[in-house]
Amino acid sequence: LHGSPLTDAGLALLNPALSIHPSLVALDLGDCMLGDEGINLICGLLPPDGAKSGLKELTLSANPGVTSKGWGRLAIAVAHSSQLRVLNLDYNPLGDQVAGMLAVAVASSRTLEVLDLEGTGLTNQSAQTLLDMVENYPTALRTLILAENNISPELQQQISDLLSEGEEEEETEVREVTTREKNPWICQNNSSSQMVLMTSGLGDSLLAETEM
Repeated sequence: LHGSPLTDAGLALLNPALSIHPSLVALDLGDCMLGDEGINLICGLLPPDGAKSGLKELTLSANPGVTSKGWGRLAIAVAHSSQLRVLNLDYNPLGDQVAGMLAVAVASSRTLEVLDLEGTGLTNQSAQTLLDMVENYPTALRTLILAENNISPELQQQISDLLSEGEEEEETEVREVTTREKNPWICQNNSSSQMVLMTSGLGDSLLAETEM
């Protein structure tokens, strides 16, 4: 639906069908003239953990009619979504305040892997918040796009390096767990059993447990 003059009223007409669609996993509502009411409807397509399956990819590029209140509502939904992996918010006038809310959402999410914030009016203040988030909290985030913002190349590079390091650590730990699964004797100590718990830097936990 990208580029359709949908508006909130049009999305309200589509929403009942979108809500009950049995296999809808990606939705592109970029440049659709949406506002806060439209965002409220979209949040219903991002059910919290334990609820029905929801969207895995959501694009809301270039919808300048959404206010910070609407983006804040979306940030809460993203934080608790059990499915969302890709979120594209490029070319919206978000600013540093909304970026801070999104950083909290990313830190809380266990699934979000890609966040596109290109051309969203961010400064080094936002970048520093995002850097602190990536550096100090385990997240699933793999890609963060910050091009066309007033952010120094140095800060962008630091964030990119940290995301790359986290991905490499996850791959190493997955290989180690796979090795243990192929060689179960590694986890045994004479007659007693051990529990092996490995938590990656990206927030994924791999648990291999044998009965005592």
